[in-house]
Amino acid sequence: MTAVVRIVLIDPSHPGNIGSVARAMKNMAITDLVLVRPRSFPHAESNALAAGADDILANARIVSTVSEAVADCGFIAGTTSRPRSYYWEFTTPRDVAGRIVALPEENRAALLFGSERYGLSTDDLQYCNVLVRIPANPDYCSLNLAMSVQLLSYEIFMAREQPRSEVQMELPLAPAGDVEHFYEHLNQVLNEIDFEDRTGHLMERLRRLFNRAQLDRNELNIMRGILSAVQGRRGQSSRRPP
Repeated sequence: MTAVVRIVLIDPSHPGNIGSVARAMKNMAITDLVLVRPRSFPHAESNALAAGADDILANARIVSTVSEAVADCGFIAGTTSRPRSYYWEFTTPRDVAGRIVALPEENRAALLFGSERYGLSTDDLQYCNVLVRIPANPDYCSLNLAMSVQLLSYEIFMAREQPRSEVQMELPLAPAGDVEHFYEHLNQVLNEIDFEDRTGHLMERLRRLFNRAQLDRNELNIMRGILSAVQGRRGQSSRRPP
């Protein structure tokens, strides 16, 4: 077995697309679907275009935020077709499929797909360890939502069929919910020590740094411990007599 894969659709506007995504997932043996703020779901058109993948629709979970959708996921990849700034790591569907399949089975991976019209927002990207671009004709790059899900799901299916080496990890990757608490803690400590944010993008850059590192639970606990020690030392200093 390999890591469980979750498909996350953010702000899907067309119920038919949700059904087509369910069909694409079932073809490739992926069953975990989460919908963030769907405009219209459940819907008869979703069931019609699911073409037999009604079980995936029936078990789909609806949430109001991306944070809820990925809280228990240790590896998160966002799909994008637009150029992005701030030095994101970009990879291909085949590469990201290999990374996911190499994760131990106790981990959960999420693939984020943005709205049909706008794709992923900058805020959505803050949860991602890596961004994925699907290679296509530069003169006509017009993949719809279900096509994109199908392509990435296919690569994961094929990667699972290939012989692979096991990744030895001390502990499972830290789930995104715990990582978010770490970022809140880090931001709090930076404010307490009056660390100057000269660019206005300090936390964005720090998030990308730690997202690339893919912290496991023990590493995350170490980082939280360091932050708590800094706070404790500052507290001692403030109590010292002048």
